[in-house]
Amino acid sequence: MTEVETRRFTVGVFQDAAWAAKGLDALKQAGLTKESLTILAKESPEASLLIEKTFGAAGERMELAGIGVVVMWGPLVEALQGGKRDLATQGLSGTMRRIGFQSHDGRIFETLTARGGVLVAIHSEPRAADALAILHSYGGGNAAIGAWTGRV
Repeated sequence: MTEVETRRFTVGVFQDAAWAAKGLDALKQAGLTKESLTILAKESPEASLLIEKTFGAAGERMELAGIGVVVMWGPLVEALQGGKRDLATQGLSGTMRRIGFQSHDGRIFETLTARGGVLVAIHSEPRAADALAILHSYGGGNAAIGAWTGRV
């Protein structure tokens, strides 16, 4: 049986840390708190700096199947880990179902992130539509709301 997280996330992938920073600034200006935000990116000085500037802390490092070494921070990480704690071995393509995305969505997010994109997720069901509009407006590719919760 597929393990599904009941929390809803809105997810998009920016082309690089500079574009992600603009999107994150817009999300915060719209009133979304940093506690609701997640950043996940291939390890690089730019990605590490983005996490430090956004959260005031260094990101967690992990070797992620399908991507390589990533830096990450935020509530999405725990949701993807799930009870099996298998994010490292399953990667995004194997764990995005836990937050309401279909497996092909997970493969797309994984591919874009592996190519150097910066995945940004927002955990705020009441503001999901607002977050989605901001992701689209600021270049968040393949932005979507995990709407398949309980159905995948």
